[in-house]
Amino acid sequence: MKYISLVLAFTVFFLVANGQQDEKPADDVKTGWNFGLLPVVSYNSDLGFQYGLLTNFYNYGDGSNFPKYNHSIYAEVSRYTKGSGIYRLFYDSEFLIPKIRLTADLSYLPDQALDFYGFNGYDAVYNPDFVDETSNDYKTRMFYKHQRNILRFKLDFQGKTPIENLNWAVGYNFMDIEIGSVPIDKLNEGKDSVDMLPTVNSLFDDYVAWGLISPEESKGAMHNSFKVGLVYDTRDNEPCPMKGLWTEAVLFNSISSDFTFGKFAFTHRQYFTLIEKNLSFAYRVGYQGIVYGDAPFYLLPYMIYSYMPSSTVDGLGGSKSVRGMIRNRTVGKGNAFANFEFRYKFARFRFIGQKWYAALNPFLDAGMVVQKVDIDKSNIPGTVDQSQYFSNNAETIHLTYGCGLHLAMNENFVIAADIGLPVKPDDGKMGVYIGMNWLF
Repeated sequence: MKYISLVLAFTVFFLVANGQQDEKPADDVKTGWNFGLLPVVSYNSDLGFQYGLLTNFYNYGDGSNFPKYNHSIYAEVSRYTKGSGIYRLFYDSEFLIPKIRLTADLSYLPDQALDFYGFNGYDAVYNPDFVDETSNDYKTRMFYKHQRNILRFKLDFQGKTPIENLNWAVGYNFMDIEIGSVPIDKLNEGKDSVDMLPTVNSLFDDYVAWGLISPEESKGAMHNSFKVGLVYDTRDNEPCPMKGLWTEAVLFNSISSDFTFGKFAFTHRQYFTLIEKNLSFAYRVGYQGIVYGDAPFYLLPYMIYSYMPSSTVDGLGGSKSVRGMIRNRTVGKGNAFANFEFRYKFARFRFIGQKWYAALNPFLDAGMVVQKVDIDKSNIPGTVDQSQYFSNNAETIHLTYGCGLHLAMNENFVIAADIGLPVKPDDGKMGVYIGMNWLF
């Protein structure tokens, strides 16, 4: 997998709009509107250049809740020159509806080359030679890919219960999902013959031909989904807590023309202050699994939370779950995962009239399939060497480690960069992630 990142994400341009005020508030409390603007620039040899902008507007009102904001509006428009991209508008507020937290998301997420490595983690063999052009076993750089386009509209609500710190959560999620093979002809446009992708089956194409992915799920569908849950939250600061915990249990029900299923998600996060204001330890453990019905293969990786500020919906593997492991490496009916990290705010300073901190976060991540997809290999032709695709009962814990650097403006606008390395080469080589916010 060739992924050359030419990220200029830390060349940050910030424009600040302050609310009307006669004098500077005490202790640098922010009021009115503030926002940050971040360019998105990268390059992928198969998808082309990625370019665009993201911005986050914060309204602090009269500053009485600072560093908590009254309203947050996040927008991103970024795309690759050959078609993939992120088009997203996200809103978050506890003040639009009194005593109710509302989050709304409208996104279009086209992806011409989504990672697909099969099911059940290490039970699905990952062979890097299949995507290595210098190998005698080379098939195509797109062998472990397929196309997926998502149009998504999401509404989530949270409110208080009579029990202190315990909230109820409900939500609605509409997704129109289109699934297909990688559009090889489109990706080959403008390439020299020596650089063109060969027209051969991908792993996705093989799974469809072998009946491991049914015709009903091979094209995608429209899904209407509802969730309900409970959230216990004692964090002292939401963007980067120094103490407290955040525990939630969520039941997610999804309905389409061919599939109805329920998924249960439990996530526990806890934060400990080691040095006041500057050093903390944080961890997250969770389980997500199908509890009734059958889910199409493309929704098995879909991660469920009461509140998800990121556009990312995939796991395990990648920037929002197990950093350093290739995206969607560990897919099953049920997954368990964990993240452990120290957060050291080693510098605090003022820049362009704003309060900043810089932080390092060495981490250890883990995940594995705990509820496997049933694999019927009876339709696989006898000419196929199954040992190149399947390994019985090989699944075990996937481990990664790494470190990140975060820059935060006014405690809320957080620019994040993480580098993760897998312990085993079966999980890839290295992950580099530039984005927004702390992982949890």
